[in-house]
Amino acid sequence: MHASFMPPRQVKIGDAAAFVGSTPRAIRHYHEIGLLPEPERGGDGRRRYGYEDMVRLLWIRRMADAGIALDDIRDAFTEDAASAGADSGEDGEGIAGVLERLEETLAAQEAELGRQRTVVRRMRAEGSRMGLLSDFVTDRLKNLPGGSLRQADLDSLLVTERIFGPLGAAFQAARFVVLATHPALREESDRIDDAEEALDDSVAVDDPRVARVAAERHAFESTLQAVTEESGLDEDDDALCDAWDALHPATADDSGGGEEGADLGSGRREAGSMSAVEAIGKMPYDCSPARLRCMELAEALPARDALKSDR
Repeated sequence: MHASFMPPRQVKIGDAAAFVGSTPRAIRHYHEIGLLPEPERGGDGRRRYGYEDMVRLLWIRRMADAGIALDDIRDAFTEDAASAGADSGEDGEGIAGVLERLEETLAAQEAELGRQRTVVRRMRAEGSRMGLLSDFVTDRLKNLPGGSLRQADLDSLLVTERIFGPLGAAFQAARFVVLATHPALREESDRIDDAEEALDDSVAVDDPRVARVAAERHAFESTLQAVTEESGLDEDDDALCDAWDALHPATADDSGGGEEGADLGSGRREAGSMSAVEAIGKMPYDCSPARLRCMELAEALPARDALKSDR
């Protein structure tokens, strides 16, 4: 230091903030929460900061940049400077416990960033919102020609994945693979969808059209299932289950899932998600009474066919 230079004994809040790379507003907040003792004011009524204040501000800035919460920094400063590294603190945890929790938080954030990067890469590769679906679903759709999937198909897969998890949506994906590769089936599917939508609130539940459309839906689903079996996609389902089970081993909680767990099990839905029954009850569908009756009849027809065949 040049002999003629005389450093200040105290500085104002603006100079203190500039030196440590912070802001006056942040320093005032430190005072409010008890992180930094408020210094005495000068004759002009302004705060004056000395060497010890600046050192503490520098440590606060470094610790905050490391991701340590301000409350934890404040607790760390309550420790005896002579017992650095000890585990004693106001909360009995000390800085060692704070750092352990911080490391766990950062690890969780790192894992989440990795997941987000995977999704972004998948979206870039797929070139559409299909990349936002689970890779269990997109892997089954990746060989389809571009543009063969409709937005409504992706919407349906998104809803199914929310209710039944990635495995359930992967099963449903086989349906859209068949429709995308069989134009005649896609055309028939569209026709029946339109017929079902026509069963609006103006149609009575005992209208003959309800039973007719139900029979058409049943016939179509039977044909679709036959084509799916011929294509070998149903065999892929077994391999899909094996792959999923290898990644998500069943737990004791999966064994008693009730009706909603009979097909997929709670372990096959997203961790922390609501049950399938709860999710279905919260998802609105604009279905008239006639359309609901049509769905009931269509679901009952396979059982009737089975009884006839047994006879």
